[in-house]
Amino acid sequence: MAAFAFGRQRASALVSGRLRASASVDGRLRASEAVSGRRRPPAAFCARHRPAAAFWCCESNLKIRKLQSHRLSGFSRAKGMDNKARVSLPYKIDSTPRASSSIGRDAETEAKAEESVVEAAEMSCSSSDLAPLLGGANASAAADYICGQFTDAGYAIDTTYLLFSAYLVFAMQLGFAMLCAGSVRAKNTMNIMLTNVLDAAAGGIFYYVFGFAFAFGGPSNGFIGKHFFGLKDVPEPSFDYSNFLYQWAFAIAAAGITSGSIAERTQFVAYLIYSAFLTGFVYPIVSHWFWSGDGWAAAGRNAGESLLFESGVIDFAGSGVVHLVGGIAGLWGALIEGPRIGRFDHTGRSVALRGHSATLVVLGTFLLWFGWYGFNPGSFTVIFRTYGPSGSIHGQWSAVGRTAVTTTLAGCTAALTTLFGKRLQTGHWNVVDVCNGLLGGFAAITAGCSVVEPWAAIICGFVSAWVLIGLNKLAAALKFDDPLEAAQLHGGCGAWGIIFTALFARERYVNEVYPGRPGRPYGLFMGGGGRLLAAHIIQILVIVGWVSATMGPLFYLLHKFGLLRISAEDEMAGMDLTRHGGFAYVYHDEDSMSQNGSPGFMLKSSAARVEPRTTPAATNQQQV
Repeated sequence: MAAFAFGRQRASALVSGRLRASASVDGRLRASEAVSGRRRPPAAFCARHRPAAAFWCCESNLKIRKLQSHRLSGFSRAKGMDNKARVSLPYKIDSTPRASSSIGRDAETEAKAEESVVEAAEMSCSSSDLAPLLGGANASAAADYICGQFTDAGYAIDTTYLLFSAYLVFAMQLGFAMLCAGSVRAKNTMNIMLTNVLDAAAGGIFYYVFGFAFAFGGPSNGFIGKHFFGLKDVPEPSFDYSNFLYQWAFAIAAAGITSGSIAERTQFVAYLIYSAFLTGFVYPIVSHWFWSGDGWAAAGRNAGESLLFESGVIDFAGSGVVHLVGGIAGLWGALIEGPRIGRFDHTGRSVALRGHSATLVVLGTFLLWFGWYGFNPGSFTVIFRTYGPSGSIHGQWSAVGRTAVTTTLAGCTAALTTLFGKRLQTGHWNVVDVCNGLLGGFAAITAGCSVVEPWAAIICGFVSAWVLIGLNKLAAALKFDDPLEAAQLHGGCGAWGIIFTALFARERYVNEVYPGRPGRPYGLFMGGGGRLLAAHIIQILVIVGWVSATMGPLFYLLHKFGLLRISAEDEMAGMDLTRHGGFAYVYHDEDSMSQNGSPGFMLKSSAARVEPRTTPAATNQQQV
């Protein structure tokens, strides 16, 4: 306790003596001085000794408020930031020295100190800028050391942020698995769970070998990348391993969307083939068009290259690149396969084949909600970047927070709108419908989450709910069977999100997220004209056309060769039993164990079907 009291007294003395250092400077030096009571040497001493000493001195005499790394990778540029921008570290320095009880300062010295603050605020972090402030023979080395420390810190912060976002997006695979499992019947649970594992595993290999190169391997011809196959030459100044991991998580999300549309009736080999093709070729081409610095329609295209309609396509986190791609692929798969047995009766009337567990649906929805905070805010890829003069609250960090807010509001609004909309339509409060509506709102806001106001996100979610309700009614009328409503949810709501962004994108946010192109178009309803809307209509058309031209023929060939749909007998019995060796849920029943020797769901069901011998007429009547 005495040591603790001494530490508190010493800390108080440091505060009163204005010896506090910036929180961004090495904490070990601060802790060492606070514990030992050792005073730091004067600036003249630091200038004559090793750079570390100069750095230590700078901490005490110059209050560095903010020294930030403006690292812009090619991958970051693809999400809206220019890779060729000069690396700069804007900062603001308070050159006021430590207070002294015995030595005062005259007015002239105070005025010079204030001037130095203004001058320092205009500088970037380079040795030539810092050397005059440090003085002495080793000033240049000390300045290099300081700048290097903060540059390294910026890289570490941005990489950690990107990796954490990648982990969140990958966690969405668990959400997809739970959502799919709860939305299918119990007899197909093991099958749909295995396909979700397959999407991640097969997608990882094929995205490593081909996908990442096709997506971001520049320089390219604007259509497809041609570098980084098998991650050759990675890491390099534009890309690191964290970039690959983050983009892989996006690619397998698109494949997971498609698997829901063709659930309960698709052969396992078809999943293998389509998942590899989608993640290794189809999706990477689309992401190259709209996210790569070489892409022909990218909003963050390389400096000096023209933009589509002078704006490019603002699809920040993938309403089109991910959700529309997965939705259209699922649409073609479900159309070519046809509906499940029993989904429509002999008159064409829709018959609900409800999933077996609303609990799993809700669990999967919340896991997806959680992962969306890596999906949308994480798409900035860097967080350590300012939007103006240093020392203000405006920077990439504030945009990340705003993006999380718009994402939340769109999903919440869509959920509530779906709740009351379906109540009016069916007379029930259906939790599965609410979960799908929530996800539809997330899919819609994904394109414009970083460039719209929070109030606009509420409009996005409200409209997306009605888009989903309307498309579900249209699907039933056209006898289209999608067990998870994936084509309607991700395809329809994703397309609406692209249009929404072109209507409500705010000029200031567009220029902050996509810098270097002053005067670029923004949202139509915000006074930015219709050029951004034209670019986004082009995006919808080319994505629908590309995915239809690739995935449609693939599913058709699988169908022609008998590799797409399972037999009617397997479908009626359930693929867990016929293809995977047993049911996902096993019930231990004592009667079944005594009669058959082992427990099991199938054995219990078989025992329950054993009935007394009856007349043929009674048997036929019972079967009917």
